[in-house]
Amino acid sequence: MNSQTTIGLDEVAHMAQLSRLKVSQDEQARFATQFGDILNYMNILQEVDVRGVEPLYSPAEHNCATRIDAANNVRSHKDALCNAPKADEQYFIVPKIV
Repeated sequence: MNSQTTIGLDEVAHMAQLSRLKVSQDEQARFATQFGDILNYMNILQEVDVRGVEPLYSPAEHNCATRIDAANNVRSHKDALCNAPKADEQYFIVPKIV
């Protein structure tokens, strides 16, 4: 599977049109080369034997730290309203926004 994959300028122009991008002729030539290089690298990766390898969603170990879902640092109504610029006995008073 060592065939070289190439992307033509027409394909790059079509992808640019689908993406609604304006791409100059120089950029089309550069992108065609880069896209071809990417596809050739994917061809190399397809040759790797991965039978028996467990798939990963991440190469890093993820140990989920769990905790009890309990309220802490609970404030009383009075404590919550003590620093409010305006408040009555029950609620914050805020400016009316229309």
